[in-house]
Amino acid sequence: MERPIRNGKRGFTLVEILIVMSIIGILVSIAVPIYTRSITRTKESVLKSNLFTIRTVIDEYTYDKQKAPQSLEDLVNEGYLREVPYDPITGSNKTWRLEMEEAGQSVDQTQPGIFDVRSGSDKISLEGTPYSEW
Repeated sequence: MERPIRNGKRGFTLVEILIVMSIIGILVSIAVPIYTRSITRTKESVLKSNLFTIRTVIDEYTYDKQKAPQSLEDLVNEGYLREVPYDPITGSNKTWRLEMEEAGQSVDQTQPGIFDVRSGSDKISLEGTPYSEW
């Protein structure tokens, strides 16, 4: 059996390959910033949700116990949280910046506790405000 002989050339030319690679490069350069921005938006959304949850639980704890919690671990130990939520911007649950009550304004003036929680990150949000001010 003889092999059939092909008259045409097989494969792509160098110019065709370069054009395809250029198009792929352009598409990737457009997609990466959009992807990065969407990841940042997702982290910001999780941060807002975690801050809302922690602040709500601090208020509930303070109302129930008639004193503010001394640490975030108090909220876990008393069953208000399963675990301390993580800060998605810093990637840790140990970086929360705690704001303590002033003794004169606390519910139990002998033991001032946590009044508010903020992110421990020094980065700036997509809105232009520091995460530590949220």
